[in-house]
Amino acid sequence: MLAIIGGSGLTQLSSLAVTGREIVRTPYGEPSAPLLRGRIARQETLFLPRHGHGHTVPPHRVNYRANLWALKDRGATAIVAVASVGGSRDCHPGDLVLPRQIIDYTHGRAATYFDGEEGRVVHVDFTRPYTPWLRERCLAAARSAGLPLADGGVYGAVNGPRLESAAEIDRMDRDGATLVGMTGMPEAALARELGLPYVAICVVVNHAAGRADSAQTIAMDALVRTLEAGMAEVRRLLDHLDPVDGTGGAP
Repeated sequence: MLAIIGGSGLTQLSSLAVTGREIVRTPYGEPSAPLLRGRIARQETLFLPRHGHGHTVPPHRVNYRANLWALKDRGATAIVAVASVGGSRDCHPGDLVLPRQIIDYTHGRAATYFDGEEGRVVHVDFTRPYTPWLRERCLAAARSAGLPLADGGVYGAVNGPRLESAAEIDRMDRDGATLVGMTGMPEAALARELGLPYVAICVVVNHAAGRADSAQTIAMDALVRTLEAGMAEVRRLLDHLDPVDGTGGAP
């Protein structure tokens, strides 16, 4: 079953035919919101707004462990995570981007299920943080919907909730990051620890600090308008996503 994690601007899915609402208790506390269960096009779907249904949970306070655990516990076999981001190198407002890699600049977040309390040390491979076959499904859905979806990019995950300084973006650019967002980690790593295929669809809502029209300041009103238009395109893409079973095959 597909799970969709909605970011800023995607706190609800108009195309989701809701059949149930579940409050899930986890060993890691409360998820951001009750899970919505329903169908999108041809597949059963779980939906969870990362920041809560009223967008009340800031990125550094999201209970990522509870969110991922709840989705897995309720039957999710693959996750499409949606996020709004800033664009640095070769990324512009309005772009939809499917990143290939991620750099973690966050700190102070509960970032693993394997924190030693089990009496063992566990390492997971994270060479390719986004699942290749699920990325291909998203690219195919974009083609079917007639939407441009950039294939590639490096997501730089920062702590937030403030936006970055121009010097911080300069450093990230030198590191190779092309996108900057606040929720990509530890979400991607936790999905890997749980064995859940995972991809991120990123909506570029502004030029990153110090770049182009954000050279002096970031225009928040323009950011909001771009976010709304971008999330409408994401909804169209999700409507065209082929059913998944968690292994790359059809359910």
